[in-house]
Amino acid sequence: MYPRSSGSSLVTINLGLLDEKRLRATDHTQAYQRKMTREFRKRVRSRKFQRGDLVLKVLRGLIRDPRDKFRPSWSGPYVIRDLTREGASWLTDLDGNQFIEPVNVDQLKKFYV
Repeated sequence: MYPRSSGSSLVTINLGLLDEKRLRATDHTQAYQRKMTREFRKRVRSRKFQRGDLVLKVLRGLIRDPRDKFRPSWSGPYVIRDLTREGASWLTDLDGNQFIEPVNVDQLKKFYV
């Protein structure tokens, strides 16, 4: 068939091409991820909250609600008691009852009176 030396050189060449393809695919993936990150950050607006702001909290129900699309999407208003650097906030309702757990600021929107 083929001489032994030519077969091993073909394998070596193919392995080199395989590494090159792998590197090109990695570069392509990284470029794609950078592009997607850049596009996402264009659309995201930062939310500036301060202590004492009135906010609404999104309702994400795991339990099936018989009202379906007519159920409320937001609850509140709540008052921001404290903010953390990590993007969480401690809330209280208007009666002064405090939430047990912090709420992420991406689940909040300002309440305008």
